[in-house]
Amino acid sequence: MPDYQPASRVTRIKESASVQAAARVRELKAEGRSIIDLTVGEPDFDTPEHVKQAAVAAIAAGETKYTSVTGTPQLRSAILDHVERRTGLRYSPSELTIAGGAKQVIFTAFMASLDEGDEVIVPAPYWVSYPDMVLANGGTPVIVPCGDEVGFKLTPGALAAAITPATTWLILNTPSNPTGVVYSRDELEALAAVLAEHPGVYVLTDEIYDEIFYGNGRISSFVAAAPELRDRVLVVNGVSKAYAMTGWRLGYAVGPAALVASINKLQSQISSCPSSISQAAAAAALDGDQSFVAECVEAYRERRDAAVAGLNAVDGLSCETPQGAFYAYVNCRGAIGKTTPDGATINNDQDFVLYLLDAASVAVIPGSAYGLGPYFRISFATSLETINAGVEAIDKAMRALS
Repeated sequence: MPDYQPASRVTRIKESASVQAAARVRELKAEGRSIIDLTVGEPDFDTPEHVKQAAVAAIAAGETKYTSVTGTPQLRSAILDHVERRTGLRYSPSELTIAGGAKQVIFTAFMASLDEGDEVIVPAPYWVSYPDMVLANGGTPVIVPCGDEVGFKLTPGALAAAITPATTWLILNTPSNPTGVVYSRDELEALAAVLAEHPGVYVLTDEIYDEIFYGNGRISSFVAAAPELRDRVLVVNGVSKAYAMTGWRLGYAVGPAALVASINKLQSQISSCPSSISQAAAAAALDGDQSFVAECVEAYRERRDAAVAGLNAVDGLSCETPQGAFYAYVNCRGAIGKTTPDGATINNDQDFVLYLLDAASVAVIPGSAYGLGPYFRISFATSLETINAGVEAIDKAMRALS
């Protein structure tokens, strides 16, 4: 039997850096190491009780069969109502796709729309999976660095310079993983003005963290800021982050009917439909009492403030205060070029992250995994005790460098 050779779509991508980091933490813990884990990109809260009970009720009622590719009527209605509350726009069922997580929605959207050579603009820092999802589907990611000098945000000038005749998509993620930055309505309108001059460019706006916002009111969805571009905007969301439902795997998107039809066609061949039980739970989450979300945001705010204050007090580190999500993107330029107690030189953020793991038993993710160094990302979706212990250990490790 010949040796297995992976397909080119496999060899041109990497495993998710965040998945790798989580796996490494599990390995070290299994070996008996006590690790302060600041990598986890999921809430540490339990799924709300009324959501769990909706799933139990669905099981008891025998709602354990295949559903439509496009989901149950109950969930479709809950999502479309929720999207209207968020954006002010009413979408029809033909403009809705539901899948096993927002991640699957994004991947399938690229599968449905990209051919070899099509370009996708990816502002950096970016969520680790965007470029590899593009590559896996034959596209070419065009990385646009957006440093701290522009607040880690894509500017209209940078967008205009990145667009070519091959540009098919722009990806926007607000609030952002890994930086927590949020685009204002004015900033979204300015980007929309550029896109208005390029009618062939679609926009994938990943708003999975939209409920986790520390400002006043609500954040602006891109499609709400630019309703004139509605026919080429895919708004991606899900229940994972806001409702502590990461393991339920339920995401959705609204967008142009023709694109959604193609996504659903692929979905029919990939997984038939999302879990019927997860759909019942998601409908309860979206339609039910929203106090859980507000309580979580206040807890994250307290953790954010502790993390940012502590990290900014560490000599050689700095970070901006995130406006949304539950991540901080920490500048570690002050560590680059220094020497560890073992005599090794810190050449980049990857070296620094490995040093923190080895010397301080703190697990974080290097900024290079998100396309922009020298930074590292921490998650504050964990306890204050863990955050404070992590900051203290990082400070001690920084002081040990020479």
